[in-house]
Amino acid sequence: MGNYFDSFSVLFGKQELFLNGRSYPLGQFATDFLNLDERELSEIEQRIGAFLSTVLPFMQEKTDSAAASSQEKLNTVWDLIFQLPFYRELSMDLEFAYQLLTIMIGDHEAWAEVLDVNSEGHAAFEKFLNGLEYFPESLRNFRGQVKGMLEFYFEPIKRRGADAYAAAYAQYFSDMRVAGAMLFDANDFEQSFPVQVKFVPMKHPTEDGKVILAEQAEFTYLSHFLYTDFYRGLRVGNAPRRCHNCGRYFLLTEGYNTCYCNNIAPGETERTCRKVGAHRKEARERAFATPAQKEYAKAYNRLKMRKQRRKISADEWNAAVAKAQELKAQNERGELSDEDLRRQLKAL
Repeated sequence: MGNYFDSFSVLFGKQELFLNGRSYPLGQFATDFLNLDERELSEIEQRIGAFLSTVLPFMQEKTDSAAASSQEKLNTVWDLIFQLPFYRELSMDLEFAYQLLTIMIGDHEAWAEVLDVNSEGHAAFEKFLNGLEYFPESLRNFRGQVKGMLEFYFEPIKRRGADAYAAAYAQYFSDMRVAGAMLFDANDFEQSFPVQVKFVPMKHPTEDGKVILAEQAEFTYLSHFLYTDFYRGLRVGNAPRRCHNCGRYFLLTEGYNTCYCNNIAPGETERTCRKVGAHRKEARERAFATPAQKEYAKAYNRLKMRKQRRKISADEWNAAVAKAQELKAQNERGELSDEDLRRQLKAL
């Protein structure tokens, strides 16, 4: 099938998706849209509004000049939409998109059907306009929902992977259903999206000689694809995570657990967030550490050095660290003064 703004297909494998002959990890496009600048969405929204304001005059005038004027406004929308992360990788019929209205009015039979309010052609054109109008809001809804889920349910996870993500999502799903029952008196929260699926054999685009059975899914809304990409990613252990250094989202793939992305860090020319983030975080923690935390850090480092030099055994190291942690906790509860904490830690 040909790919258009509101009708496109994607091939899914076990751990990846295939687009225009290239392979992408599941969850990558969902992550890309989490990083989309809100100013881009606002500009798209304004251009869509400007285009939609020309549709009624165009339908009333029914002239080539009105079609050309409306098409000009629509093309300013395409200029932005087709540069978004997913669309710029998709092999699309751009010529048709950039001449949609002029082609439509030039086909007398198709144009007559569009003008007939009871026809399938008119319904299809209305669906196209409604989908375009809803486009910015649908992306905002996706971004808002997923960002909230990641911050409150996924970020606290200590060990990451498909099982942990499933448990976190189960809690999120349960909470959303409870909230729905409280607000709307119905457990109607669900994550379902209409899609047409067929299974096709294909040559793997990056592994020579390998043939796979791929799932070809056809979507009519970008947001439906992004949700599908996000949830399929979770199922294989991939999830977006917000970098603790630069604040942008990156895709944390199965088997990895880091809170820093691999992009160039702010204020750096070569070093990545992954290289500088931990050092900066440690420096911030040292700067704002309490007296008890500072004393504990000194004792911990001293004990660690003694263990590395084999002056104490592993069992002695574990016991000493456990004792140091308990002393710090006593100080934080007000049961031990700073001076007594310092003296007892020094004696370990």
